[in-house]
Formats: sequence, structure tokens, C-alpha cells
Amino acid sequence: MSSVINIDPETMHGVPVFAGTRVPVQTLFEYLEGGETLEDFLAGFPTVTRNMALQVLEEAKVLLLAG
Repeated sequence: MSSVINIDPETMHGVPVFAGTRVPVQTLFEYLEGGETLEDFLAGFPTVTRNMALQVLEEAKVLLLAG
């Protein structure tokens, strides 16, 4: 698992979040699916860095293409 994703039952009931935040990773995908931009997401969640978001997207791409 990535160092930018944290899964801890004590944080948001174990929902995968960006490390060091309480922002669910799923929120990034929901923003993008809804037609928002990465910049919109980052503006709404300033505790998530651009690098963190890009790393999550890259890991999702690798997982999808590995299948």
C-alpha cells in the first residue's frame, strides 16, 4: 500500500484516507467523476498535496493496467 494512503480503524472507521489527513481517497475519484478538476479538489482539500493526489491516481492506473 502506498505511503500516501492510510487505512486505520481509528481514522474515519478504516476508510482509506490521504495520509496525515481525514480526506477519503474516494473523494478524489468522486470529484473527477463529477466533472471537477484536480485543481478543484485540491482547493477544496488543502491538506492534500498535488503530489499525494497524483501518486494515488498513478497507483490506480497501475492497478487497472496490471489486471
